[in-house]
Amino acid sequence: MSYLLDHWSAGPCLLAVLALAAWHEAGLALLARRSGPARARQRRLRSFWFYGGLAVLVIAVESPIGYWSRDYFYVHMIQHLLLMFAAPSLIVAGAPWQPLLAVLPRAGRAAAGPGPAPQSPGTGRPGPVRALAGAVARPWLAIALFNAVMVAWHFPVLLDAAERSEPVRWLMYGCFLLAGVLFWAQFISSPPLRMRMTPAAQAAALLITNVVMWILAMAMGIFSSAPWYSVYSHIPGITLLPMADQQIGAGILWVCGDFWAVPCMIIVIRRLISEDGGIGPAIEKIIGRDSRHYQWANRS
Repeated sequence: MSYLLDHWSAGPCLLAVLALAAWHEAGLALLARRSGPARARQRRLRSFWFYGGLAVLVIAVESPIGYWSRDYFYVHMIQHLLLMFAAPSLIVAGAPWQPLLAVLPRAGRAAAGPGPAPQSPGTGRPGPVRALAGAVARPWLAIALFNAVMVAWHFPVLLDAAERSEPVRWLMYGCFLLAGVLFWAQFISSPPLRMRMTPAAQAAALLITNVVMWILAMAMGIFSSAPWYSVYSHIPGITLLPMADQQIGAGILWVCGDFWAVPCMIIVIRRLISEDGGIGPAIEKIIGRDSRHYQWANRS
């Protein structure tokens, strides 16, 4: 029980989350005065998802999970999944963007929102912040970034550095969370953001991500005969063998990562089937063939 009750902290993550929640509440109150009760109620219901994501973020960093992740690799892997899967998916589902922007001063809203184009005084173009966000959030770039972050931070040199250096550790946390938000924004409705990937592309992206995750897990668990991370190899008082610790962590990545990916894949495939009329055409779309014109029976 002491593993669960001890080693809670009130660090910068908790302070940032409280400030963000207060900022979001101020935005909700401001928007509620500008819109009808139904719209305000809808934003309030969505806010519970956002606050749930913030709570998961605090649990991942400030709870005993954050403390023991420095001693046990398998706890680090639990933290990894919370920061890349659980917290970002809830934050995206909470759609906090409009309330957060509503509180900004006029100059801030102009930078993030539409602004007048010099050539066309009556039209609008994206502000610099939104333009940058749009460039970074291109669907396949977001998918590639998520996979690159997941793999790169498990190279021994980077993970060892993160566990030995506080600034590098916070950089890792930020990469996990940002990559997760960009990734899940491609699959979860988050107004006013729009999902730009077709169901077939979403299914392919989830499949690719799952394969990358499986390869990483197998490389750490099945295909390794020695532990990768020196930072977990010489910790006083730790009785779990480093290789066993690494194999447990690999198993957690393999199994628990699917808790988010597989349900999302099921939803995407159901959308694809309803859109295209059957499981066969859906599979054809996922693998890149035109399901409305390609027929197995008519092959010559």
